[in-house]
Amino acid sequence: MKFRKNQYRTHTTIMLSEKNIGEQVRASGWVENIRDHGGIQFVDLRDHYGVVQITFKGDAELLRGIHRECCVSVGGEVIKRAEDTINEKIATGTIEIMAQTLEILGSVSENLPFEVPASKETGEEIRLRYRFLDLRNTAVHSGIVYRSHVISYMRKIMEEMGFLDLQTPILSASSPEGARDFLVPSRKHHGKFYALPQAPQIFKQLYIISGFDRYYQIAPCFRDEDARADRTAGEFYQLDIELAFAEQGDVFEAGETVLSKTLEHFGIKANAAPYPRITYADVMLKYGTDKPDLRNPLFIIDLSDMFIASGFKPFADKTVRGMRVPGMAEKSKSFFKNMEEFALSIGMGGLGYVEVQEDMSLKGPIDKFLTDEQRAELKSRAGLEVGDVLYFIADTEKNAAVYAGQIRAELGNRLDLIDKNRFEICWIYDFPMYEEDERGKPAFSHNPFSMPQGGLKALEGDPLSVLAYQYDLVINGVELASGAVRNHDNEIMKKAFEIAGYTEDDLKERFGALYGAFKFGAPPHAGMAFGVDRLLMLMLNEESVREVIAFPMNGSAQDLLLGAPSEATEQQLREVHIKVREKH
Repeated sequence: MKFRKNQYRTHTTIMLSEKNIGEQVRASGWVENIRDHGGIQFVDLRDHYGVVQITFKGDAELLRGIHRECCVSVGGEVIKRAEDTINEKIATGTIEIMAQTLEILGSVSENLPFEVPASKETGEEIRLRYRFLDLRNTAVHSGIVYRSHVISYMRKIMEEMGFLDLQTPILSASSPEGARDFLVPSRKHHGKFYALPQAPQIFKQLYIISGFDRYYQIAPCFRDEDARADRTAGEFYQLDIELAFAEQGDVFEAGETVLSKTLEHFGIKANAAPYPRITYADVMLKYGTDKPDLRNPLFIIDLSDMFIASGFKPFADKTVRGMRVPGMAEKSKSFFKNMEEFALSIGMGGLGYVEVQEDMSLKGPIDKFLTDEQRAELKSRAGLEVGDVLYFIADTEKNAAVYAGQIRAELGNRLDLIDKNRFEICWIYDFPMYEEDERGKPAFSHNPFSMPQGGLKALEGDPLSVLAYQYDLVINGVELASGAVRNHDNEIMKKAFEIAGYTEDDLKERFGALYGAFKFGAPPHAGMAFGVDRLLMLMLNEESVREVIAFPMNGSAQDLLLGAPSEATEQQLREVHIKVREKH
């Protein structure tokens, strides 16, 4: 069978160069701009690959009915531009097409809701409502292309490491994994519901129990939770990894390989693997958060033992943390006042400090409450030098850590201490297995399927002292990945869930597949998951994760383009046995 040539185009913009001078070509795309220079008209024609200039000489009829963002097909001869008209900003800047024919393939029948590309003043809501226009914006369009390339490269690296790309179901059962489920009513089974998976957690473990050695997937995950700058409402994607017969170090090695190679391939400057490994206890003390930004050189020290019997009541019998800020004594009084106002705004009672004078004496609101021995001890412990400031944060152990971390982050920003042109990556590990919930009862602090360090014996003591084989990977203060060595023993699983308030019947009902599978030779296994959207946001230096997703929901979990969520018809509701109650 003989196929005819494409009637719409013979060349894309990426195919055009000075090698085509003198050739007859046909290019198609969207009208980005129209310029009239008195008898000569120019059109910038944009397609997926770039832009090329089209020149119309003396035949204004060809341009009749043409508007910006029309979809057109243009035929003509490629010619070299005059030297004084070369545009070095575009790949086709040394050539243009002298138009001979023009066909409108898709007209613009109403006014554009905003200029393409959208300006900074264009609101996100209207951009999302007309996302198909916003995606024509070169910067937005390029971001989605970049996303495709990054994911493709990550797949390549995973497969080079021997991982298989394995799929998991979307319609599944509800599972208590830390967020609200999206429920899907069943038509065939009256009063019963499917749930969209919060993560492929159970299925990927079942793959390993089934005898598969290395699993990975770029997996969609669904959680009914509120949006943040680094989290979308509803749906997100993760690079999911699981390994059989693996320990914590094996997961670290796999994660470091795929991340390091990906960042290097796309020209991102980052610290080399192996990444620093910091225990949860150490990170909370030194940085006041389990998501530390290591680009910030400030760190926190514990001074509690110095003030156990202090006569200064705000410090006495409190957890006291200190933070040395080199050279800050030269800052104005307003700087110190603004920092104190920030401290009050986050719930602190105040923000004490001392400055180091030229003679190494201390000066400041806290100095009068210190003894000579305490002054000497502070200089030694904090490594104080002339011009330094030492901040004090005192509260309960939990609050002191959090407040100190927030003060550290704020100082890093206000003093411009952070190099925003590089990535600093680290592992946080040895997370507590449990934490106290609002009732004062033990609750899982991380993944409930994690293996407690010390196994069954460790669960016989104080639950809050049990550490788990759980770990996070952090980039620049953003949690990028999370994972664990999995529990693969039913007796340990029963005890671990019992401590968190679950009975064996609960286990059988909520996690019956895993509970049953563990009875039939489950191997040790471990894994993790990278937030793909979050990684792309960091790589592209975007402030919102929605900028790296082609069709995101807005901050209120609405799809403004298609109008979701929307009302169902009475017939649809009847078929799935649902009656909508009136909102009270």
